[in-house]
Amino acid sequence: MIRNMHLSRLLLLGGLILGLCAPARAARFEEARIYIEYNDSANDLGFHVSLDGEDWRELTIVNPLGRTIFEVEGAGAYRQLGMTELFFEGAEPSLDDVPLRDLLALFPEGRYRFIGVRTDGTALLSTAVLSHAIPDGPAVSTEVGDNSVVIRWRPASAPPDGFPRKRIQIVGYQVIVDPFQVTLPGTSREVTLPAEFVESLGPGEHPFEVLAIDAGGAQSITEGVFTLD
Repeated sequence: MIRNMHLSRLLLLGGLILGLCAPARAARFEEARIYIEYNDSANDLGFHVSLDGEDWRELTIVNPLGRTIFEVEGAGAYRQLGMTELFFEGAEPSLDDVPLRDLLALFPEGRYRFIGVRTDGTALLSTAVLSHAIPDGPAVSTEVGDNSVVIRWRPASAPPDGFPRKRIQIVGYQVIVDPFQVTLPGTSREVTLPAEFVESLGPGEHPFEVLAIDAGGAQSITEGVFTLD
């Protein structure tokens, strides 16, 4: 039975990759993303995946070269009931230890296939484009008053030094002061934290992050700290 299950999985995978299965017969994931996250402050970089779909039990991700880079399969109750959302972060090695060109070579630019099977046997097929257009981390600053914190940043308009010289188009910024977070349009340059949230933080240092999100999906993080009396 196990052998038959793996055989049928291989046949489905091969059929979808080679186009032997008509695209109209395969449903799509509601969301399928693979993207780069670069931490400008820590100088590390990783490849992340975000997925959403109804009642899937198996998932395979295939890179633009036709190589399988990820597989997961539900067992027991998860195989019977299926799964929906999935998010995972790849390891984020320091670029001081692993050269950028080596990391990018592991995940080439292009279309990645997300191939799944639902609990009822329906095939799922989506594609996502991985971009190597990586923005520089935004330059951040803060203004702290009585129960008032304003986080500001200068726009990220180019790649960091030594990164692929790609066109950068920032479509959004995300500000995180755990557990508060907000996503803003790419034209935004500051955010004022809610007074009630600031009051709940207490005195001392409080870390925050500002993420610049490129149109191609890659995002860069700058870390900062503000101090409350």
